[in-house]
Amino acid sequence: VTGTLAIDTVLAAVVVRALWHRPLWMAITGAFAFLIVDLAFLAANIPKIPTGGWFPLVVGLAIFTVLMTWRRGRDVVTRQREEEEGPLLDFVKELQTREDPPVRVPGTAIFLNANPDTTPLAMRYNVEHNHVLHELNVVVNVESVGIPYVPDEERIEVDDLAIPDDGISMVTTRFGFQDEPNVPRALRQVECDGIPIDIDNATYFLSRITVSAGKDRTMMPWRKR
Repeated sequence: VTGTLAIDTVLAAVVVRALWHRPLWMAITGAFAFLIVDLAFLAANIPKIPTGGWFPLVVGLAIFTVLMTWRRGRDVVTRQREEEEGPLLDFVKELQTREDPPVRVPGTAIFLNANPDTTPLAMRYNVEHNHVLHELNVVVNVESVGIPYVPDEERIEVDDLAIPDDGISMVTTRFGFQDEPNVPRALRQVECDGIPIDIDNATYFLSRITVSAGKDRTMMPWRKR
């Protein structure tokens, strides 16, 4: 607790200087006054470390290591996935200039994608490996906003991705933190707006990745494990 108080004092000084734009001497003076008290309490508790205080410190360090490893690993996986997916707009434009365009099959394909700027892997691989694309393809991005409920008139945003009538559209659905996310119900609103999405017979595609330890030096081996 006393260590946390000392850290908070330092962070408060940073806020005073960087965000409130107060003079440097004011931030240092205020922090120094509080740190005298905080560090006094912290120093008084240091002798407790050899007699059992080490245990919560070790537990805290272990949890911190796990969390930072997870965060670092997530950043690496996200970056590599975005590189694999590639920009969505570039993919759509490339389809117009391919010498061997994919065969269009009847039906509606709905691709759920977390990043609205990248191409769903299921769509990219369907074109590259199967040379097939549905007549209507809808890339759906579900966005969580910081309000309890999103009005129906603000829930849906449709983007034709710069090339109208090519059978590929982006739909952004917004849900508040107390809304019950329901993608098919939200897409019915798009269907009512004139876009011929056959919700009842649509095929949903999800891109699932499998994380494994590679040979790239992105993380230490023990952190990868």
